[in-house]
Amino acid sequence: MSTMAPEQDHRAGLVAEDWRDLLATIKARLKMTVDALPLVAPPEAPVALQARLQRNVLTCIDALEQVQTLLASELKHYRELEEQAHQTELTLATMREQLSGLQAGERRARHQAQHDGLTHLPNRSFFRERLEGSLKTLAGQQPALAVLFLDLDAFKQVNDTHGHAVGDELLAIVAERLTRAVRAHDMVSRLGGDEFACLLVGVPGREQLGRLALKLEAVVSAPVKIGEVQLSVHPSIGIAMCPDDGASADELLHQADQAMYRAKRHQTGFAFVGD
Repeated sequence: MSTMAPEQDHRAGLVAEDWRDLLATIKARLKMTVDALPLVAPPEAPVALQARLQRNVLTCIDALEQVQTLLASELKHYRELEEQAHQTELTLATMREQLSGLQAGERRARHQAQHDGLTHLPNRSFFRERLEGSLKTLAGQQPALAVLFLDLDAFKQVNDTHGHAVGDELLAIVAERLTRAVRAHDMVSRLGGDEFACLLVGVPGREQLGRLALKLEAVVSAPVKIGEVQLSVHPSIGIAMCPDDGASADELLHQADQAMYRAKRHQTGFAFVGD
């Protein structure tokens, strides 16, 4: 919206008033000149000369009236254009607000489609999309990436004993702990239920991944108090590395899932593919 429109219109109005006053003054003086010609002309001036002077002055008066009419018309046109420009600015401002609202709505819809409603972590489909994109970007470069598949042991008992509200709060706490435990550019996702996954790009090797798995196990297993309930859950973690354990998103997720089940079955906390 234009904040200058009133000021511009005010200035235009002053200019128009000045011109109208000036033209009116000139016409009045010219008319006085016509009326006074017989009185001020020398006695010896021919009547024809006086008449010609009068005609010339009257012609100037007519021309000034035409100029005044033209200026009034142009001023009216100018104000119409100014009003149109002002309305156009208002329309554009409204359209920008609407477009901004649509874009914000699209971003919210996309975020909701890609994230888990409870933990606000990326969901399974978004995790898989990011994993596929990372595999294409790396294209065999070293160091490559790793997928960690986490499952909470005996989580069903938490829901059965304390209710789903406590279980949901526990999942949200686990999600926050996992996010804080990895690097800022790593991705933590809730795949569904009590299953989580981490995507680590640029991992140096098994030794470092083993230390990270121990760290994740420790932060998740730390006691938590929800209301009057004191809880502690332990994760089982499966680790798959690219390219050794798979070159596709589906293969890496499957291998990490199988390694997680071996860790759960043998109660080792975590396991690599092939352990």
